[in-house]
Amino acid sequence: MNTMLRIAVQKSGRLQEKSIKLLSECGLNFSNGTNRLKAVSYNFPAEILFLRDDDIPQYVEDQVADIGIVGENVYAEKGKAVDLVQRLNFAKCRLSIAVPKGTHYSGLADLAGKRIATTYPNIVRKFLSEKGISSDIHEISGSVEIAPGIGLAEAICDIVSTGSTLLSNGLKEVETVMKSEAVMIANPNLDDERQKILDQLIFRIKSVNTARNNKYLLLNAPNSAIEAITAILPGMKSPTITPLGMEGWSSLHSVVNEDDFWDIIDQLKSLGAQGILVIPIEKMII
Repeated sequence: MNTMLRIAVQKSGRLQEKSIKLLSECGLNFSNGTNRLKAVSYNFPAEILFLRDDDIPQYVEDQVADIGIVGENVYAEKGKAVDLVQRLNFAKCRLSIAVPKGTHYSGLADLAGKRIATTYPNIVRKFLSEKGISSDIHEISGSVEIAPGIGLAEAICDIVSTGSTLLSNGLKEVETVMKSEAVMIANPNLDDERQKILDQLIFRIKSVNTARNNKYLLLNAPNSAIEAITAILPGMKSPTITPLGMEGWSSLHSVVNEDDFWDIIDQLKSLGAQGILVIPIEKMII
């Protein structure tokens, strides 16, 4: 039987859809019909296991799965003997401490002796211990935000994306414990064949994520501006420059990072660039 890489992903939850999308963008074709717990890729040596998010680190440690996609917060909370092998650049959020809106808060010292409700007791306990703060940590599951309202705790620590859930429950965010995103974890004892397959998958993931962070740019510019434009459009090595039918003008092709995009567009316009086209990149090999 051919060696297969066993990949654990959420069977439901906030990471599930984007995890499946990432694997598909990496060229893995498989069927993940409703209530299926396992699927085999048709065109890549991988088997996808659909598991509870909180269980994935344990399954990877126990070698039931070779690798898994989880939130960094889950990886940190569980503390299993697994390696973080790749950040995946989606499901970004933060684990934060929040208190009722009307509560006076001047710093971490205000949490000393207070009850804090959380689903992440290990992370919170370590964070406060490193700051020299002793609090009463209450581990609960489900809707942590209601804990202050029912008198269970004076503060909470939970995952925050936009903060709207906190606001709707009368809470304000006061401390960021850690930033989190989806990550890929792996058993540290993979055999050579599985490690080789994992290396191939990570190469594909990096290509997909690099493409997401960049745009392909096409523009027309007067030849007199090419030197100045080239200085701000290095591309992967340098822009591609092609003469146009109109004398004195050229077409430039380049790659621009998403973070710099609008600043660069403003500079290009000021240098006389016209007909600027911006095209998404599906894959980018560097």
